[in-house]
Amino acid sequence: MSKMNPKQTTLKESVTLSGVGLHTGEPVTLVFHPAPENHGYKFRRTDLPGTPEIEADCDLVTDTSRGTTLEKKGAKVSTVEHVLAALVGSEIDNVLMEVNGPEMPILDGSSKPFMDALLQAGILEQEADREYFEIPYNIHYTDDAHGVEIIGMPVDEYRLTVMVDYNSQVLGSQHAAITNISEFRDEIASCRTFCFLHELEFLLDNNLIKGGDLNNAIVVVDRPVTQDELDRLATVFKKPTVEVKKEGILNNLDLRFQNEPARHKLLDMVGDLALVGMPLKGQIMAARPGHASNVAFAKKIKQVMKKELRKKQDGVPHYDPNEKPIYSTKDIIKLLPHKHPFLLVDKIIAKDERSVTAVKNVTFDEPFFNGHFPGDPIMPGVLQLEAMAQAGGVLILSTVPDPENYGTLFLKIDNAKFKDKVVPGDTLVMKMELTEPVRRGICVMRARAWVGDKLVSEAEMMAQIVKIV
Repeated sequence: MSKMNPKQTTLKESVTLSGVGLHTGEPVTLVFHPAPENHGYKFRRTDLPGTPEIEADCDLVTDTSRGTTLEKKGAKVSTVEHVLAALVGSEIDNVLMEVNGPEMPILDGSSKPFMDALLQAGILEQEADREYFEIPYNIHYTDDAHGVEIIGMPVDEYRLTVMVDYNSQVLGSQHAAITNISEFRDEIASCRTFCFLHELEFLLDNNLIKGGDLNNAIVVVDRPVTQDELDRLATVFKKPTVEVKKEGILNNLDLRFQNEPARHKLLDMVGDLALVGMPLKGQIMAARPGHASNVAFAKKIKQVMKKELRKKQDGVPHYDPNEKPIYSTKDIIKLLPHKHPFLLVDKIIAKDERSVTAVKNVTFDEPFFNGHFPGDPIMPGVLQLEAMAQAGGVLILSTVPDPENYGTLFLKIDNAKFKDKVVPGDTLVMKMELTEPVRRGICVMRARAWVGDKLVSEAEMMAQIVKIV
């Protein structure tokens, strides 16, 4: 099992592929170009005025009916999933794709031709670190109308499992899986798109797959067909004859894998999830996914990603109750003069020279809840400030050799704000940060407290270290 590359990558040189678009039937040329660090995946329509660029972003998806379509300011690019899957499977981060038409070339209906071209061009390691989004907790998506269920779970690698069940006697129930993205090239990339005969007939009747060919799609025949129907298909696809093999596949097409349809569904999902905009670490399990559900799930992941980024930018402390604290309650009692029932810090989970992070578990039997308020217990804001001040006291008093002989006294509180209620059952996570060096025993700190990722209170505090007589 290969290790995930810690550095970003691009191509060593440009590479070109040509073919026809599946739906337009028009010739199209796609050129992959190297791109700078943090560029990501972008498409450039060279056939349109101004050569507009379209980012590979799930928020730009406008259609998922017959593939995934991106649109920005009127410029569209369609059937992007196979190309994006090839880039993800090759672990390439930064590429500019120039295309002279509205859709990607279909080629053989898989990602393999794209992946072969990318690997032929060569992969160049760049200086910037590759940044992954690690799924932090279970993310669910369901579509009851179509029987779709997708779940993303935390894990150190990129694992993906897909189950397809179309109530078809030919396909049956199929599964496909990869446990590491390095498996994509050999196990998934060559798997071609598929459709059922009734879907093919609908598309033909509506002139929707002008570039379709029996060499770039698996056609599943799950009903009896007459010779007249087969002769018509032979004429449409310019074949001498068309027949149905015993496996229920049209035109004597040999499957590359027994479960090739399921593997192609996995391929599509890898490509659609690239629209999150960042390589993923997580285990994803999907039942009966399609482009619409893939994109919807990608949007859910992106929402979580933005939320986690805001937490990181806002300095929301990470709290894992399973991790051993730096200081337990027994340790804190030795540092602070406060004792029950006024000790409002249960443990210290992080500390450095300038900051400390503490936890207060708010329980229903706190004495102040008896009168604040009967029937609607709320932790008083002044006690939230006191809890934060005690956390700051731990930071300061842990620097002296005899903390039992010292205490801290409030001098000033500025800009105190209470943004939400703190109630029984909440876990208050508090962070105190020195905003100035300690001078003559005077400490100035920024105080913040969260419940989950929600900031509930904050203030600026000044205290003085004093010796207890």
